[in-house]
Amino acid sequence: MKRLTFLAFAVLAGCGAKQEAPKAEPAKAAETKPEPGEVRLSPELQKTAGLRIADVERRNVALTIRANGRLVADEEKTHKVGAVVDGRVVKVFVNIGDRVQKGQVLARLHSHDIHESRSAYQKAKVELTRLETQRSYAEKNRDRIRRLLDLKAASQEQWEHAESELKNVVAGIDAARLELQRTRQHLEEFLEVPAEDPPGHRPGEFDHDGDTSPIKAPAAGVVISRNISSGSVAKPGDDLFVISDLASIWMLAAIPEESMGRLRTGMGADVFVRAFEDRPFRGRLTRTGDLLDAATRTVQARIVLANPRGELKPEMYATAELAVGGTSEALYVPQESIQEMSGHQIVFVASGTGKFLARPVETGARAGGSIAIVSGLSAGDRVVTNGAFLLKSEMLKSTLTEE
Repeated sequence: MKRLTFLAFAVLAGCGAKQEAPKAEPAKAAETKPEPGEVRLSPELQKTAGLRIADVERRNVALTIRANGRLVADEEKTHKVGAVVDGRVVKVFVNIGDRVQKGQVLARLHSHDIHESRSAYQKAKVELTRLETQRSYAEKNRDRIRRLLDLKAASQEQWEHAESELKNVVAGIDAARLELQRTRQHLEEFLEVPAEDPPGHRPGEFDHDGDTSPIKAPAAGVVISRNISSGSVAKPGDDLFVISDLASIWMLAAIPEESMGRLRTGMGADVFVRAFEDRPFRGRLTRTGDLLDAATRTVQARIVLANPRGELKPEMYATAELAVGGTSEALYVPQESIQEMSGHQIVFVASGTGKFLARPVETGARAGGSIAIVSGLSAGDRVVTNGAFLLKSEMLKSTLTEE
């Protein structure tokens, strides 16, 4: 009996011990709660994500000027296309992004100037025909007076008058031929339509190409702007299309005032855009502006870039690095370690087993696949390279969960 009583107390004591065990768990959770800006990953998840860590390195690199800016079309290879006369747009054949060849018809325009010029052309033809008939009569009359003069049946004054009339008619013919040539050239060379009405033309119908003036591409390139549609009215001076050869493109870079003295026309530049962050595009500085922006204390510089594959687009934001000679020492990290959050650049520093702390940094010039750290890190720090985006995602996820 005593033995059974002892066993019962032992079981109860064991149960009591089991009930008290959960009390220690809150203390354990409090110890493992991540600090603000800290992300923790298990070894399994680190392995699955292919997480890699690199040391912050101190290097000597070439001195550069770093400037931000944007890409624009090469103005020397950009053409604004307009109409030569007032008119109504009948047809449009191209859209933005289409590649066109020199002389290609972009649109067709109906204009009253076509009909007025054809009317003037027809009048010039009739006048020329009339004067040529009059010349024939004047020549015959002069010859008749000449024969009468030889027979003493006409006076010298009559012959001179006949000769003068013939000369006036010949002068009128010359003027009529010039007018006919002028009206023909206006139609065929300026309006680029036939001088004669096209076959089958009927009044009030303007679908025939011969009744509409073409708007042609002045050079080969890409249509980057279209400001008309069928039925719209065009006037001389309106920019109906903009065509640019994007095989060459400009970067307009804002150079800080303190760096202006180190610029030289013809110096090389590496240009980076967000679409190809790890890949520099080689360019050349061709011009430095003459005016300083009073608000930003920068001067605009033009960098010309080759763009044979059309990867660079107008209005892309870009960063230029211009080598100015000499070297400087700086801390560098692999470029893929840099992440952006809320408009700030951060890296994840390994602070223990499975622990990674987000740290804001200020970056400088690129060098190959690395980027300089102006502030935020020290030599010997270890940062996450491959897998940094996963840590950023985990950090954002935990922030949303807390909210």
